[in-house]
Amino acid sequence: MRFTILFALVSACATAQMRPQLMEEASRENLPSQKLGVDDLVAVSVYDAPELTRTVRVEADGAIHLPMLTDGVKAAGLFARDVEGALVEALKTEQILVDPVVKVTVAEYHSRPISVMGAVRKPLTFQAVGTVTLLDALARAEGLSQDAGTEVLVSRPQPSPDSRGEVTATLVERIPLNRLLKDADPAVNYQLHGGEEIRIPEAGKIFVLGNVKKPGAFAVHDAGDNSILKMVALSEGVLPYAAKLAYIYRRDANGDKREIEVAFDKILQRKAPDMALQVDDVLYIPDNKSRRNAVNVIDRITGFGASTASGVLIWH
Repeated sequence: MRFTILFALVSACATAQMRPQLMEEASRENLPSQKLGVDDLVAVSVYDAPELTRTVRVEADGAIHLPMLTDGVKAAGLFARDVEGALVEALKTEQILVDPVVKVTVAEYHSRPISVMGAVRKPLTFQAVGTVTLLDALARAEGLSQDAGTEVLVSRPQPSPDSRGEVTATLVERIPLNRLLKDADPAVNYQLHGGEEIRIPEAGKIFVLGNVKKPGAFAVHDAGDNSILKMVALSEGVLPYAAKLAYIYRRDANGDKREIEVAFDKILQRKAPDMALQVDDVLYIPDNKSRRNAVNVIDRITGFGASTASGVLIWH
């Protein structure tokens, strides 16, 4: 009876001592299991060997190093459970422990960075822990900014064809944002594994100048729907006395600027088809000065006649 009570007390004490360590390990194991890489931080726990229990980082040679072990133990490219077996064999081979019990958990991942930059609200770099998709990455960046263009560029590192896994090139893919966001096409919502760079280029602009209410530069969010009428609408319409002709200034493939004359009044009257504009075009709608001057003269004459009719005449 006394032996039973004594055994129960010893078991309870041992459980109380192990509980904090078990809780700590459980919190670390919340990280999804992924292969380790250089700079990842792992927690190595060796039962009944506190001098070997510590947190270590995977070094540039792809190995982790523990005291009393002559050589490092390979960790890069392996799962944590595989590193456990390698540590057990190393401790046995070097006759440090007879029957070691080793637990390896991942504390932090640092080898799988994903960068999101460009026309997003919050550019950032984070680690690819667990399942991360392209939409997840854009959500972490808090979505697109108002200057976002029409596509997203995804740069992926391409490993060498041999077993060394060294990066030999970078593959850049262009994905239309409409296909990713509006159409919700799962084929382009790529799963990211780390090492990717996601860039959202800023939208190109079309410039509207001259006799409009709101001249300025307007972002091109749909490359197939940018016409003179649309730019006039974005400019809040034309002011009175707009000229009959407008001009588009555009650079050709050689970089030379050329002027394109447009029958602006006929487009407004629907007597001529609307004309498509390109990114970086300058649409200039001049003022009809002769018509403005004529109207001003008529206004003065009308005002003069009204004044004399009422018996008021002011000489300047």
